[in-house]
Amino acid sequence: MGSRKHNMAQQLKEARKQRVFAKLTNCPTSPRKMRLVADQVRGVEVEKALQILKFSPKEASRNLEKLLMSAIANWQAKNEDASIENAGLFVKSICVDSAGMLKRLRPAPQGRAHRIRKRSNHVTIELGAKNMSN
Repeated sequence: MGSRKHNMAQQLKEARKQRVFAKLTNCPTSPRKMRLVADQVRGVEVEKALQILKFSPKEASRNLEKLLMSAIANWQAKNEDASIENAGLFVKSICVDSAGMLKRLRPAPQGRAHRIRKRSNHVTIELGAKNMSN
């Protein structure tokens, strides 16, 4: 009874339900600095990733730790009956994209001015479960 387009939309909707992710937008850190921390936790189990972020000296790690906690909470909301310990959650993908820039002027010698670009970023983190039955 449904058209091909409708069926495809339903399939995509189901697939989207299984995706567990969290987004951090307009974080006032340069994307390059954030990527250094993001690369450390890509593909790592959730518990280990939280430890890495907790003991990392970088400022960006605080924001990423919070984001990872949010993603875990999102996973729990979608899988209320499952336990985190048995699911084998890991950081499936984490990508850092640049966001808007604040442009500022810094005085330079001899009456000149240099433009300072204060960068910010967007981070998207997606979790995967290694041993889930569904």
